[in-house]
Amino acid sequence: MFAGTLTRNTETAQYSGMIHSSRFDIAIQLENRPKMSERSPDYDVTAVNKSGRKVRIGTAWNETGNTSGNPYISIQIDIGLGPFRVNAVQTIEARAAKSGEFEIIPMVSNGFMKSGSISGELTAMDADNAFAGYIANMMFDLDFMLIENDYKSEDTHPDYRVEVSSPRGKPIRVGSAWMAKSSRTGNDYLSLLINTPDGDLRVNAVQNEEQRGGKTFSIIPFIDGGEQPQDAGAGLSLVA
Repeated sequence: MFAGTLTRNTETAQYSGMIHSSRFDIAIQLENRPKMSERSPDYDVTAVNKSGRKVRIGTAWNETGNTSGNPYISIQIDIGLGPFRVNAVQTIEARAAKSGEFEIIPMVSNGFMKSGSISGELTAMDADNAFAGYIANMMFDLDFMLIENDYKSEDTHPDYRVEVSSPRGKPIRVGSAWMAKSSRTGNDYLSLLINTPDGDLRVNAVQNEEQRGGKTFSIIPFIDGGEQPQDAGAGLSLVA
């Protein structure tokens, strides 16, 4: 569950930015480093600790997308909570403008956690076609928002992005959601893919008889009944 921005310094070919999670907000620098081999990192990732000392917290590589051919930066960081990976990518608009602005997004995971005992609720907001809700079990408790996906251009693209807030209030994308309709009952529901601290989690937001016609949905574990939206496994990938 990570978000952030990265900006290229055209004079030094280095980068600076911020990375956010629900637990921290950290200013980072990507500094050029000598390459010992083709797969050696291109950059050291550094940050300033509480004592004001600059420390190395990870490494980064220049990469090219296999399908898109677009350049991006793969970053591995460890700040004492265990290593994690993120990518710094550019939107279509940033590439067209030849901008040095990148967006930090979590790497798409192929690993899913078992839903187990999940509680949660989702409520339609009065404006902006958005939803607010929470999802929790004994290991985590997340408040989140569903924000309409302005980049949706195909039926299989997510209808919403799932966002939480960092300690400083920065929005962090942690998943995607699709509007769906049950082939058995004809009732509308939302299918969510969320990256939790324990792995990727699929759940559905449905309305029971008492809730139907209102604004509130109950979040329940996903049961594979063949009704999952076609590209639900694409969860955290950005449509850009």
